[in-house]
Amino acid sequence: MRRFAAAVLVLLLAAPASGFESSPFLMREDFGPESLSDCGLQYYYYIPCPTYSWFWAFAGCGVNEGIGAWFQVGDVSMGQLNVCDPINCYTLEEFRILDFSGYGTVYPGLFTVMFDIYCCDEDGCPVGPSLWNSGPRETHFAWNYIPVEPPLSIYDCSSDPGPPPSGPRILIISTGIGTACSYPAWGLDNISTHIDEGCELIDIGGLPAIYPRPFVSYYPTMHSGWYGADFAYCPPLWLPDGRDTTRDLTQFGFIELAWTIYLTCTGTSTEPSTWGHIKAMYR
Repeated sequence: MRRFAAAVLVLLLAAPASGFESSPFLMREDFGPESLSDCGLQYYYYIPCPTYSWFWAFAGCGVNEGIGAWFQVGDVSMGQLNVCDPINCYTLEEFRILDFSGYGTVYPGLFTVMFDIYCCDEDGCPVGPSLWNSGPRETHFAWNYIPVEPPLSIYDCSSDPGPPPSGPRILIISTGIGTACSYPAWGLDNISTHIDEGCELIDIGGLPAIYPRPFVSYYPTMHSGWYGADFAYCPPLWLPDGRDTTRDLTQFGFIELAWTIYLTCTGTSTEPSTWGHIKAMYR
């Protein structure tokens, strides 16, 4: 099984990404059992090339160090999955992550991680204590579905109580708690390999895969990053495309963790007509 070099993580406008060592991998989306949730949200690009998408795989987090992604319910900027109504969809059922090593199940206790969920601010920094903790987890190769048991209401994570309230905003972070913790080899999306392969940059949601992020993007900031030990870095350090050779990281830009959240909608059954119109635009 392949091994992955530790990634060098850099801040926007900081050191060039030439020291970033990672491995590109092809992976299909998970066509297994459909989630029973009503909607989902993710920020990474999935670009069929022609039927698989390229991802970056890298590792390197140490004991008590965290890597994570944050999500704004109701954000339609990526146009992927069924868009979550920010007024009614606030029960988190499960989330999905991508691991290209699978060493957690081969070496139990060595590469163990633990997931926490927090309310967060617009920079992806936690607000208040952890709302939910997974306990020790051993991740396997490819897509991992992590159930949130019991399902978690994130309604109180709305940054503006309204009316109408803003969509809840949450951070999911994985912390290494094993004796080594240099794995999982986290899967992040990939722009540069698709360009090298001559693939059309259209993501699975039907929108162009715009790069470099966040300089040219559907959103002004990134949603994935490395937080270090005990949130030593907050805002987190963004994760650069492995082939970006520019000092300011404007060649390919930054990349997002291949993580997805799934929610059920437990609010009223009547949705505002304006929200229905927005959803129709992204179908």
